[in-house]
Amino acid sequence: MNKVAFVDLYQQHQAIEEELVEVFRRVLRKSSFILGPEVVGFEQEFASYVGASECIAVNNGTTALQLVLAALGIGPGDEVITVANTFIATAEAISAVGARPVFVDVDPVSYTMDPQLVEAAITRNTKAVLPVHLYGQAADVDALLEIARRHNLYLIEDACQAHGATYKGRKVGALGVAGCFSFYPGKNLGCLGEGGAVITNDPELAQRMRMLRDHGSIKKYEHSLPGYNFRLEGLQGGFLSVKLRHLDRWNARRREVAKLYQELLSETSLGLPVEMGWGEHVYHLYVIQADDREALRQALGAGGIECGLHYPVPLHLQAAYADLGYEKGRFPVSEHLSSHILSLPMHPYITDEEVKRVASVLLETLQCQSNQQTVTS
Repeated sequence: MNKVAFVDLYQQHQAIEEELVEVFRRVLRKSSFILGPEVVGFEQEFASYVGASECIAVNNGTTALQLVLAALGIGPGDEVITVANTFIATAEAISAVGARPVFVDVDPVSYTMDPQLVEAAITRNTKAVLPVHLYGQAADVDALLEIARRHNLYLIEDACQAHGATYKGRKVGALGVAGCFSFYPGKNLGCLGEGGAVITNDPELAQRMRMLRDHGSIKKYEHSLPGYNFRLEGLQGGFLSVKLRHLDRWNARRREVAKLYQELLSETSLGLPVEMGWGEHVYHLYVIQADDREALRQALGAGGIECGLHYPVPLHLQAAYADLGYEKGRFPVSEHLSSHILSLPMHPYITDEEVKRVASVLLETLQCQSNQQTVTS
């Protein structure tokens, strides 16, 4: 029996292989391996796609977050509010500039930052609010922007899982002072390696980030400030330009797959994703909730179906952040999700038959569980 892949990059790249090979030839002939015209071209295209004036391409999504924090002058003694239910890179970037991550819980329906919890987390040291557009769905940006404006805080978007997602008709990434993207290969828009970008409409902030990503320099061997080596490779810029042309089509297919999952699983006890009324979900991940997650996970694995957990340990319970002093029970929604969520196969090249096969295994397993409960009762 053929396996059902969680993500299938082979099919995605096979479909555009000649376009990608042509990028390699172009970069090879020009020897434009670091930054260069391919990166500049992508920056212009991606800024236009998101609806912003500036894009600063960098070497990964984590450094994108670190770069904007550093460029805004956030550092030791400062606090940045973010969520406990996300990948650790969000918090790591805060730590990397010497600031303190302050966690809040997420909304139980959208899985994104709960605006009602943010105000209580603000102190005199708070400098920014950093929501995550998780799994491909936008956070409630307007509510968070209102809080940020009232307290004179920066609103920075972690859009690393939300390429092309919208909030009230606008693409995420250009709604706050800056938005950060990851182009890790498995993302909706991914490199053939590592990559990231920061989006902003502030030209002065953009200029500072361009300097910081390249050793504090705009002109070779002239350094205005200590910076970093966060530069994107020319090849990756070219690859991203090719893939950007296909992103809307790929996202549309992800939405079709999500709709089919929804139809097939709607009569079950599973907690299915809810698309919030404020925007369009692009389903980087299709995440369900189950009371007995491990049984479903084992059944899927036995059926040759790959799945994932995003994320099994919330950040406030990670050893890396034990020094922040958060105790178990502090963020009940994030903790509940960590023990109940399961990510099903989701990519633009999964077939309807494969989706039906995933659903069939889930339905069969749930029925067996129901029968066992009936017998024991």
